[in-house]
Formats: sequence, structure tokens, C-alpha cells
Amino acid sequence: MALDQFLTALDSMLGEARACLETVDSAEALEQLRVKYTGAKSGALKSVQKMLAGIEGKDKPAAGKRFNEVRDGIEEALAQAAQRLGVSGVQESIGPSFDPTLPGLRPNLGTIHPITQSLEHLKEIMGRLGFNVTEGPEIEDPWHNFVALNIPEDHPARDPLDNFYLATAKASAPILAGRTTQSAQPARLLRSQTSTVQIRVMETQPLPLRIISLGRVYRPDAPDATHFPMFHQMEGLWVDRNVTMAQLKSVLRLFATSYLGGDVNIRFRPSFFPFTEPSVEVDYWWNGQWIEFGGAGMVDPNVFQAVGIDPEVWSGFAFGLGVERLCMRRFGITDIRDLYRSDVRFLRQFAT
Repeated sequence: MALDQFLTALDSMLGEARACLETVDSAEALEQLRVKYTGAKSGALKSVQKMLAGIEGKDKPAAGKRFNEVRDGIEEALAQAAQRLGVSGVQESIGPSFDPTLPGLRPNLGTIHPITQSLEHLKEIMGRLGFNVTEGPEIEDPWHNFVALNIPEDHPARDPLDNFYLATAKASAPILAGRTTQSAQPARLLRSQTSTVQIRVMETQPLPLRIISLGRVYRPDAPDATHFPMFHQMEGLWVDRNVTMAQLKSVLRLFATSYLGGDVNIRFRPSFFPFTEPSVEVDYWWNGQWIEFGGAGMVDPNVFQAVGIDPEVWSGFAFGLGVERLCMRRFGITDIRDLYRSDVRFLRQFAT
């Protein structure tokens, strides 16, 4: 559409609107004219505004400026006609006005998610027990996620169906002692456990160590009341001279009573993990049944050797606890999926 045609249509509409509004003689007629020219759905201004899309790019600034002038002119004529007739409410129909006498609107403020509340609470408890907080990447390589943790290549935990391998990685890349050749693209996956952080810390930080790491981990589990493909873990590691299993059990009991309450019952069951020996599963009693909330054990000598630590001099323990299960126990949540449905009605229950 040519610019001169658009401007002519605007001027014609403005002249017609002013002529009609100067002679209008009733509130009903004024309202009809308001809808005719400024109606949100079928008003003349709305129809002309759509024509802006057909204006050439170089002419659009001039066309837009004139459209705004015409719109302001029609609204001014409406206001004058309303004032002449003593009609109230027409100005509000053109544009809402601010009334300072009305009560304010309460803003919708967000609250801290129960998972975040739990993470902060766990950091505070473990800090009192002398553990420092560390972090690690969520995208890992097989060395830190499997090899250095003494997980053999034929272990079910390394099955591609039990992990989220990244599609951009070359699955055929050769792994030499857990690391790839310079010419090969290393495999990458979303970490399946926060135990990867303990490897990175032992590789880079001097001994002794007493650290925790809290973060997201990923496993392709089918969602149900107690499982989800993305969840949070708290990994703990204590490495020093003469660390014992008794110290591990004492730390976990102190943690459980601090977080879940003094009346909580926990138990330790013998188990097996490639990266700890001996190993235990830790359960707590809730709603008439034992609920697993993590695994633990003494760090396997092979793990120490993988990161260059002499297992004849140093010993240590590690534990990994499921944050969601701790959060559910503390807040009385029975289905883990409720934590990730983004239902604000549910989440508002946990406002701090």
C-alpha cells in the first residue's frame, strides 16, 4: 500500500470522527461512536492499523507517526464530547486511569522450592560436622563417572540404556586407562552420581579431605512415587589417616537425627558398590516401612590408586544420599513427582 493512500485514509477518518463527535447529542450515541472508532476488535483505528503491514519499510516511520497523531486526535475528540454531554466513564473506556483511593493489588511472590530448602539445610548440618561444600560438572566423561570409581567395563551401571550419553559423543572412541587418545573424541554423559566430584577433588586438592557435594544426577528411571530420571544427591567424602567404619556410621547417625529428628530410626545393611569396600545401604523407617536413602562404605583402595593416593597411608569413607527422599520425609511428601510438577498450589505449602 502506498504511503499517500494510507495518509489519506487516516485524514479522512479523523475528519469524519471529529464531525460526528461535534454533533453527538446523547450518551448512547457517544458510546456507539467510541466503539466505531476505537473498539478493540472492530474499530476503525484497529482496521487502519493493520494496513501498516503493507507500507514499505522506508515509509513506515512516517506512517506510524501519523497514525499515532490521528489516534490521539480521535481520543481527544471523544473526551471533549463526553465532557460536553456530562457523561462519565467514556474516558475510562479509552484508557484506564489511576485511582489512588483504591486498595493496592497484592503481588504474587515466589517462595523457595522445598528441594532448594533441603539443599541449604543439608549444607548447614554437614558444615557443623566439619564438611566443606564442593561442586563438579554435570556433564562428565567415563573416567570420572566409571573408571576412576573402580566400575569395570562390563558392569551393568555402564550400560548405555542405564545412562544419558550425549548424542554428539563418538561411542566408538577408544578408552585407554579411562582416558581417550588425542585424536579421539571422548565420550560424554550426564553424570549418574555425585561420586564424580570426589574423584575430581582427590585429583586436585591436598589431603586430608572432608567434603560434601550436592547436585543433580541423571538416570533413565521410569517415574513413580519414589523414582525420577533427574534427582539430587549429597555426596560425602572423608579421607585421612586411620578413618574407620565406626566414624562413618557415627556421621550418618548424627546427620539423620539432625535432619529427620531425634526419633528417626535408621539401619545399615551390608551391600556392594565397586568404589567402596566394605559397603552398606542406609535406610530409615517411615510410614510403616524401611525407605532407602543412600549408600556408603570405606573407599576402595583401587579408587585411591586411580587418583594417586597411597591406600597404605590414607583411608576414608564415602556416602551418597538421595536429597529428594530426605526432603519427602521431612515435609511429609509421599510422591516424588509432586516436586517437579510446578503446581504452585502444592509448592505454596512450603513457603518459608
